[in-house]
Amino acid sequence: MLNTYFADMHIHIGKDIFDKPVKITASKNLTITNILKEASRNKGIKLIGVIDCQSPNVQLELKQLLDKGLAYELQEGGIRFEEVTLILGSEIEVYDENCHGPIHVLCYLPGLKEMEMFSEWLITKMKNITLSSQRYYGSAKDLQYKVKELSGIFIPAHVFTPYKSLYGRGVFSSLKEVFDSDLIDGIELGLSSDTSMADQITELHSYTFVTNSDAHSLAKIGREYQEVLMEEPSFKEFNYALHRVDGRKIIRNFGMNPKLGKYHNTVCDKCLNAMNPNMLVCDNCGSKKIVKGVADRIKELANFEGDYNERPPYLYQVPLEYLPKLGPKTFKKLLDHFDTEMNIIHHVSYEKLAEVVPEHIAKSIILMREGKLSIHAGGGGKYGSVSDT
Repeated sequence: MLNTYFADMHIHIGKDIFDKPVKITASKNLTITNILKEASRNKGIKLIGVIDCQSPNVQLELKQLLDKGLAYELQEGGIRFEEVTLILGSEIEVYDENCHGPIHVLCYLPGLKEMEMFSEWLITKMKNITLSSQRYYGSAKDLQYKVKELSGIFIPAHVFTPYKSLYGRGVFSSLKEVFDSDLIDGIELGLSSDTSMADQITELHSYTFVTNSDAHSLAKIGREYQEVLMEEPSFKEFNYALHRVDGRKIIRNFGMNPKLGKYHNTVCDKCLNAMNPNMLVCDNCGSKKIVKGVADRIKELANFEGDYNERPPYLYQVPLEYLPKLGPKTFKKLLDHFDTEMNIIHHVSYEKLAEVVPEHIAKSIILMREGKLSIHAGGGGKYGSVSDT
C-alpha cells in the first residue's frame, strides 16, 4: 500500500561528535543527533537526507546511536530514528580537468557499510574528508560510476545557483558536457528556481525534480521539501519514487517562491543594486562584480516554450519562521499545541490556529498555505522577504 511522506533531502551538519566543524558555515547545534530529533519531533518530516555523512566522525555518531538501540538500519536502506528515516548522503564539489569546477553534486547511499566504502575511496580523491562539500579531484563521470557501483543515487545539486552549480556558473549549457546523463537520478532545483522555470530547458524533462532546504540550521530544515508517494520512507522506496516505479512518485513539491531566493535577480555583488543581465559595470557604484540571477540565466538557456505538463504541482511556501511577527515564543506555542510544523502548515484550521495565536498570525499561516503572501525579491546573496499585505 502506498502512502505519502514529506521528505527534505539536503541537510548539513555543523559539528561532529568531537565538536569539530563539518559544514563551517552551519550552526554549531546542527549535529546528526539533533537533526534526527528535530525532524522527528518538531518538523514532522518522515524522510531526510543528511549530506555530510562521508565524514568518519559523523559515521561514528551514527554507530553510537545504533549501538544504544536508539536507531536501527532498514533492510530497504536508510536508518530509522523514532519517526524519521535518515538517508546517508554526501555533497561533493567536483573539480576536474573536464569541467574545471566547482560543481556541487549529491550522492546518497543505502547504508553505513556503503558510505564507509565511499569514504575510503574519497580519501584518495580529496584533501579533507571530515569537512562538508570538499573539492573532489577526479572526473565527474568516475564519481558517478563509483556511486552506482555502491548502488547509490546521484543528483546534481541546486543546478542554477551561481558559482557552484552546473548551469549557474555560466560555463555549461548542457549536463552532458560534464555528466553521464543516464546515471543521473534526479535534479535539485535550488531556492531561486521552480518547476516552470527549470522546464524551459528540454534536457531536464526526463528527470524528477527535487526541492530541498539546504539547511544550515535546525530551523531551516523543511524550508523546501517534497511529498513522496511510496510504501515506506526508505532508500529503496525513495529511489523508486525518483524513477516513478510502480506508482511511486513525488506528488507535490513545496518550495519558496523563487523571488525569495538570494540569487533570483541579477545584482551588483558589491552594493546589491538591481542590474540588467547584459551590463558589465554597476551604474550605481562602478563595480564590475556582477552576479547573474537565476531567472536571467535560465532565459539564456531556455529552448522550450509553453507548459510542460508532466510535473506534479509546485506549491509556493515559506517556513513558519519567515512569517511576519511570528517570534520564537509564538512558534513554540504552536508546536506545543499542534505537535509538528508540517501539521501546522498543512492541516490545522484557521479557527484552531486563532485559538492559540493572534488572528493576524493565524491569517498569515493560511495565506502562506494558499500561496497568497506578498513577495519581495532577493538577489546577490540576500534573501527576499514576505509580508501579509
